[in-house]
Amino acid sequence: MSNFTQTLAFNFGGQEMILVFLIVLLLFGAKKLPQLARGIGKSTGEFKRARDEFEREITRAEVEATTETNKETPAEPKEKTEATQD
Repeated sequence: MSNFTQTLAFNFGGQEMILVFLIVLLLFGAKKLPQLARGIGKSTGEFKRARDEFEREITRAEVEATTETNKETPAEPKEKTEATQD
């Protein structure tokens, strides 16, 4: 039965889209639809910008952590070679 519900949840065709559009049209009216669409578009843009900023911060923190880890790790001692000429 769960396979059937998964199929229904993701099978959103043309008839369903028209039905949703009509319901939205009835709820908000024709005059409010452009404002609603504009608001949804702005919200989507803000969400994407916030997501990108979050990803940049995570990447920056990862780079800083890697850099600090490399600084804390003691470097291998270099062998001193003294060239003596007799």
